[in-house]
Amino acid sequence: PMGSERMEMRKRQMSTTQETPGAAQAQHSTGNRGSNACCFCWCCCCSCSCLTVRNQEEERARRTSHELQAEGIPNCEESPAPTLEEVNAWAQSFDKLMLTPAGRNAFREFLRTEFSEENMLFWMACEELKQESSKSIIEEKARLIYEDYISILSPKEVSLDSRVRDVINRNMLEPSQHTFDDAQLQIYTLMHRDSYPRFMNSAIYKDLLRSLSEKSIEA
Repeated sequence: PMGSERMEMRKRQMSTTQETPGAAQAQHSTGNRGSNACCFCWCCCCSCSCLTVRNQEEERARRTSHELQAEGIPNCEESPAPTLEEVNAWAQSFDKLMLTPAGRNAFREFLRTEFSEENMLFWMACEELKQESSKSIIEEKARLIYEDYISILSPKEVSLDSRVRDVINRNMLEPSQHTFDDAQLQIYTLMHRDSYPRFMNSAIYKDLLRSLSEKSIEA
């Protein structure tokens, strides 16, 4: 009887040894298939959930930048070279500067030197949103604008007061072409009061004005 028991125990040990590698491999394979699911992670559920959310946020941030570029926020608006009359008109009012693509391009180049280009990008994105009529496109563009310029997690967040942020958050429940109107006006006013006077005294504006003046004299 003792011999039989030893034989039985040895068989069980051998059987267990043979099954272990296969089971471990199967478990590893399953873990790879479901690495984002808590039930397959070796870590605790809380850590797994946090890592999953963080990975999703990083992926969405990368996707947002690419999608916005694809949606038509160009590096530079296409426009003919400004005339001397147009450049002189920019000094008359901020509205005249913002009225033409050439004016916006020059001003945007200046904003880039002050690390505040996001103000112009946001304003342009809002203008594009107003041109849309499809509900699905409006909702998608509104989401992208919110993530890129309104979210406190975005490196391109624009400066808005709490009242305007509250309005946007309410509007985002049902986005429309005018979801960001209050915010767009506030950023427009900020650029007018803060950046525009410095632009008029900048080398970018003065050099452009001098160049066009010299060409006018030569002509």
